[in-house]
Amino acid sequence: MGKIVEKLFPEGTRRRKFIRVIARFIKGINLTNIRKMYKTIKIYGFKYAFKKLKIILTGNFKSLDEEGYLAWIKANEPTAEELEKQKKRKFKIAPKISIVVPMYNTKVGFFEELVNSLIAQTYSNWELCLADGSEKKNRSIEEIVKKDERIKYHFIGENKKIAGNTNEAIKLATGDFIGLLDHDDVLPEFCLYEVVEAINQNPNVEFLYTDEDKINVEIQNRFDAYFKPDFSPDTLRSLNYICHFSVFKKELMDKLGGFRSEYDGAQDYDIILRMSEETDKIVHISKILYHWRVHGQSTAKDLSTKPYTFEAGKRALEDHLKRLNYDAIVREGKFSGSYEVEYKVKGNPKVSILIPNKDGIDILKVCIDSILEKTTYDNYEIDIIENNSEDKKTFKYYEELEKNPKIKVLKYPEKGFNYSRIINFGVKNCDGDFVIQLNNDTELLTGDWLEKMIGYCQREDVGGVGVALFYPDDTYQHAGTIVGLGGVAGHRFKGLPRQAHGYFAKESMIENLSAVTAACIMTKKSIYEEVGYMNEKLAVAFNDIDFCLRIRAKGKFIIYNPYIEFIHYESKTRGYEDSPEKIKRFGGEIAEFKKVWEDVLIKGDPYYNENLNLDTDRYTIKPYKVI
Repeated sequence: MGKIVEKLFPEGTRRRKFIRVIARFIKGINLTNIRKMYKTIKIYGFKYAFKKLKIILTGNFKSLDEEGYLAWIKANEPTAEELEKQKKRKFKIAPKISIVVPMYNTKVGFFEELVNSLIAQTYSNWELCLADGSEKKNRSIEEIVKKDERIKYHFIGENKKIAGNTNEAIKLATGDFIGLLDHDDVLPEFCLYEVVEAINQNPNVEFLYTDEDKINVEIQNRFDAYFKPDFSPDTLRSLNYICHFSVFKKELMDKLGGFRSEYDGAQDYDIILRMSEETDKIVHISKILYHWRVHGQSTAKDLSTKPYTFEAGKRALEDHLKRLNYDAIVREGKFSGSYEVEYKVKGNPKVSILIPNKDGIDILKVCIDSILEKTTYDNYEIDIIENNSEDKKTFKYYEELEKNPKIKVLKYPEKGFNYSRIINFGVKNCDGDFVIQLNNDTELLTGDWLEKMIGYCQREDVGGVGVALFYPDDTYQHAGTIVGLGGVAGHRFKGLPRQAHGYFAKESMIENLSAVTAACIMTKKSIYEEVGYMNEKLAVAFNDIDFCLRIRAKGKFIIYNPYIEFIHYESKTRGYEDSPEKIKRFGGEIAEFKKVWEDVLIKGDPYYNENLNLDTDRYTIKPYKVI
């Protein structure tokens, strides 16, 4: 074997890559993965299954996503026969949709494709409202608008820029709903049908948004599908993830007063932020109903083509936070077009950091030292929950630690390990206004972590805040948790290099999620009593997910904040639940979790998307019929 490797892969990078792939393959052979592979072959066939295996081994999930999207399109979008049925559908509620489009030196070819995409709609009660701010009239444009009597065209005679031109288009609108469309983009022919279907299912809806993809000059070339979460206010404050296709009830648009010219470049972001202040009747349609065109000057290709949009968006976000009476700072985020919102701490609340521990003082010392050395917030205590340690050195170390007035050791009175019960004991015996659950095998990297966490937790609508955790090799161990992943729940982007970006850079922005790991989570102390403390039936597994879902059930948000970082020394190869005792316990906890949260598992994680796979943490697209 060695000679074959030497012949095929001479000394150097190629040989090292080959050896790493083989090692990863061997490490991944276990009963669970064999079963997954069998299931994949059974559902998708050998070709896709082995292509997927190759991608998993090499880590090149991008190619799997591209192939999966093409398969998704074929499986999920309506056939010619289904489109004909849509044309004949009589809706109980049949609103007029006014599509408003600001124009300025619009390319004739792009514009004609836009108009044709409207004329082809299977839902016919629409009007296209065009306001043209170009310097001079374009005869070709004028000929195209004559194609359909539902098209209204107004030549303004001056460029009022994006907001002004859009407001002029809104003045032409007589519909029940206002849809926003750029002058070089395209709607699939079933778009308005799906919007009206959603309105019929949600008669009180005031704002709708959809998933989207991108197209090049050739409409047929579709890529970069963005399957979005349901409405997520903190995700929206990280960047305008809603974007296209957005539809406002006419009364809501009138109340908002249209677009504001001072936010030109981020006028959509501003109006969506203002929308979120006025209504909670928001519906997300998890279907691709908008094609965003990529060309040289479009922000679809690169946000840096219009750098002023970032500053306009920052102002819009700052003003949004002020209107909500939040004292917050807005900074540039980890990637272009994103923002970090940091809420200022009110008062000087006390934080209790609960660290369960049994022996292993070399690990614990790293954790404690990092907190003491780096933490910039002063009003905190470290509560070590001593759980049946046996090594004399452990107790000697505790004696040294307790000389520090910030540290105390709480002796857990029971035998055995039940994480939930240990934490509940710690909460009932600590003094903080806020409580942090923290694993002893972590190392703090972010000095102002407590300020960042308290700021979010002080909000009435927030129940918990989690952080980014990295393995010692600088790859993600935790970047938030997806409920339903692997059948129950799991961390997303596990093993992704710190400098890399996963699906739409979600690991790098503050987001609303259904759950985060309790390896580091902050909540108000009062939350524990409110939700009935940690579920002691879940002694080891899924207790943190259960805790987060209990918080969510109270109507409060869980926040993932990647601007707070820890190293987590948890081994990537901790081993499997392979002893009879462990298998029985693990199976029991899965059953308990599924019994309690069956409805959530059936409905799906609202901060994920039904079109994305639950058998990988990389947000790959399901290559089969979903909707």
